[in-house]
Amino acid sequence: MDHAPGYSIRNQTRDLPVASRVRIAGLSRERRKGLSGISQMPPDSGLWIVPCEAVHTFGMKMRIDVIFLDRDFCVRHTRAALAPNRIAVCLRAYSVLELPPGSIERSQTCVGDRFEYAAFVDEKVPE
Repeated sequence: MDHAPGYSIRNQTRDLPVASRVRIAGLSRERRKGLSGISQMPPDSGLWIVPCEAVHTFGMKMRIDVIFLDRDFCVRHTRAALAPNRIAVCLRAYSVLELPPGSIERSQTCVGDRFEYAAFVDEKVPE
């Protein structure tokens, strides 16, 4: 069985979890595909797009929370419940977390917060 690497993301500043089942999109084809074709994200899941400073929701069927991070995992910009057919940009970002709506509010994430992550291997990380 092929195991997918996953990540647990935590808001270190607020000592709160952000998502515990995040997969990374590091290859060009993975970044291009993103979450397109998905109609719902499981709670506590996400997609970490690296490198990335802009995302779009064209063709998506759901809203998403978007968190832009710099190279030091410091939050540079957030967009809560970004609707389908929209664009979000942060030129100071190095990577982006795409999360289910409500994730920003639940983790009390604000610009300036610092995130930390832990890697694990799990066959149940969302594709």
